Formats: sequence, structure tokens, C-alpha cells
Amino acid sequence: MQRIDVTRDDGTWAGLSLDVRDRHQPDLCVHSAGPRLLVSQLSRPVLLAVVEEPLQGVHFRRADGYRSFVPPLRADTARALSGSPERWAHRFAQYLSDSPGSPLHEGRWLLTCESPILHGRHPTTSHAEHWSSMLVEGDPDGYIDWYLHSHSWEVLPLRPMPGPGDSRVKAYRKQAREGTLPPVLLWWVSGLDCHLILDGHARLAAAIAESVEPPLLQVHRTAARDDLAAGIEDAVGAYESALARFAGLRAFHGPTVPDGAATTGPPFARLLHDLHTARQPTWSWPLPGGEDQWWRIAHEVTVGNAWPPA
Repeated sequence: MQRIDVTRDDGTWAGLSLDVRDRHQPDLCVHSAGPRLLVSQLSRPVLLAVVEEPLQGVHFRRADGYRSFVPPLRADTARALSGSPERWAHRFAQYLSDSPGSPLHEGRWLLTCESPILHGRHPTTSHAEHWSSMLVEGDPDGYIDWYLHSHSWEVLPLRPMPGPGDSRVKAYRKQAREGTLPPVLLWWVSGLDCHLILDGHARLAAAIAESVEPPLLQVHRTAARDDLAAGIEDAVGAYESALARFAGLRAFHGPTVPDGAATTGPPFARLLHDLHTARQPTWSWPLPGGEDQWWRIAHEVTVGNAWPPA
């Protein structure tokens, strides 16, 4: 896997581009069977979901199959890497690449500290209230409402959230107060239109208990190599045409015409940044056995309970 640091216009670090090859299907995989989805990890059911027509939301049922591929993070490591999302990103990228149970597959990905869910808190709302409201309710089943919650802001735990008295949460609460809390790792899944917690359930619970903003790293698919190359070629062609047009206008009208590079350069830079970082839909694989197999798994997971809703 090739890693490339991604920077903003001002040169500050924005994320880590991951170019994955020769991994055709991930260990943590989204399967589809019509409007029904199954998230499995190493063949274990993790999450069952049914998209409600006409595309208003998703009914989900969490199974007990998810295991984090990130090993326990030591307190001395947290102190050493605190305040450096870039160094944390490189460490998590190693886990995503090398550990069984990861969602990575062939293509380009972005591991970034920038996420839309970081910008939705109202100034009068505490961090505890905001992040509690971001968590999708339901244990083990619930509903993701696409009508009430837009912009992919919700966060769905892949296992029950621990309470503030949990021993791991107590340890992380001390780190939250000290400002050394390791990031929560999220995976944006387009078929659910929300973020799944890959690692850091206890860390997020600690941040909520201490009412501080949790550090985040989000992983999502970005444009494929061929699509990226084609997009860059189109963008460069449009930029060169704009420069030539401005040059012609300046030659005819004089210096009253704005400088072409100063006018078109910033939008061009933003377009290139977006081409490298913009979210792409999550891949899903057809579920072997189709809907019949999905129903068999649903009956095993629910143990006879009335789910999914009619």
C-alpha cells in the first residue's frame, strides 16, 4: 500500500491518501441483496440493514460479530502521539493495511481528520449533548432516519457503547482531560449514509462523559486511479484555456482585466484537492445466495425476534 500525505492550500496536513493494490475483497465487507445489506467481518455477521422505500432511511440490526482490528493503544503511545493527527494517521494506516478485519480493498482511500460531523455543533450546545445526539440509537436494532438527519452526520456504533463507569472509559476519561485521547476511527458507508465506528467506542464514550470534542480520523473511498487521472487532465485543460482567455483579454483591453492566474488559480487548486479527497460511494459485493441467504442470516441473528419490521 502506498501512502501519500495530502495538504490544504496553505500547506497544512489534511489527510493520508492510501493506494491499495491486489486486495480484491476486504475482510470487513458490505454485501447487497436488493434493498438489503449485510456487513460481515471474516464471514461473521456484523450488521444487517434494510433500506426503507422510497429511500427515507435504514432499519438496522447489529449482530455480535465485530472485532476491532486495532490493538489496544497504550497510554505512553497516546502521550507520544497526542496533538498529531498526521502521526496517528500513519499508525492507523498500518493497522488498516496489515491487520485482519479491515475494510480496505483495491483502490484509493483517504484517511483524514476532516469530517462533516466536526462542523455541526451549535455554539450553545455542549460537546456531550452534541456527540450524544450524533450516535444512532438502538441496541441491538434501530433506524437511521435520512429525512431528519442529512449530510451523513450520524455515527453508528458496531457494538454497544460502554457506559461512563466502564473501566476502559474511566481510563480514557483521564486522557480526555489531559488532551491525549487517541482518535476515534470512523468509516463512512454510503449505503447507510452514516459513519461506522471501527475503533474507539470507549474513547468516544469518554469524550462524551468529559464533554470534550473527540479527535477523529475518518476513512473513505476516493476516486479510482483512472478517474483521478482523467479528472486532473480535464481540470488542467480547463485551467490552461482560462489562462489563454484572460491573456487574450489583457492583450486587447490592457491591465484593467484581472490577472488570469490570480483569478483562476485558487479554484483550480481547490478542484485538484477535491479530486484527490472527495468521498466516493462505498463498494458492495453481491451476497452469495441473495435475499434467501440474507433472510437465513437475519433469522440466526435475531433468534426468532420480529425483525426486520414489515
